[in-house]
Amino acid sequence: MIDTFARGNLHGRLRRDRKALLWKLDGLSEYDARRPLTVTGTNLLGLVKHVASVEARYFGEVFDRPFPEPLPRWQDHDGSDLWAAEDETRDQVIGFYRRTWEHSDATINELPLDVPGHVPWWPEPHSHTNLFAVLVHVLGETNRHAGHADILREGVDGRTGMRPEHENRIDEEARAAHCAKIEQAARSAA
Repeated sequence: MIDTFARGNLHGRLRRDRKALLWKLDGLSEYDARRPLTVTGTNLLGLVKHVASVEARYFGEVFDRPFPEPLPRWQDHDGSDLWAAEDETRDQVIGFYRRTWEHSDATINELPLDVPGHVPWWPEPHSHTNLFAVLVHVLGETNRHAGHADILREGVDGRTGMRPEHENRIDEEARAAHCAKIEQAARSAA
């Protein structure tokens, strides 16, 4: 019973966070979806592409269920999964992410949580793991990057939140007053 509960709960949260990450692209221009928003080049579409690659690897090759589309070898990682090249469309990146969902969901649904897996890019003795641990890890990665996307999107146009139905109308005056209060507290504390 605990396996059914754990699988359902973790998988449900992964599905929720996947959707939250994708929602951060809604309504953005191609430029705003792709442009570097930090000094390291982090961008919204790149976060989606990266999380798609993470899922494809963890729920694929770790359990000897390779993703059916070509992926660069993990040993050759060069950071290209963190941004979209000009010839990669938003629809292609989102389509890739959605196809990884299908592949990952099949792995999660078809294998027992204690099935052994091997993560060759993890150091020993941690490389030998199981589906439960990988599901927790990927959920953490997805949640982490959805949080990055939330902050980046807020910087682009002020939109925040996990889902459109929970988004509040932006009240610039209230936001400015709130930030002024926080700034004053920081200055006073300094």
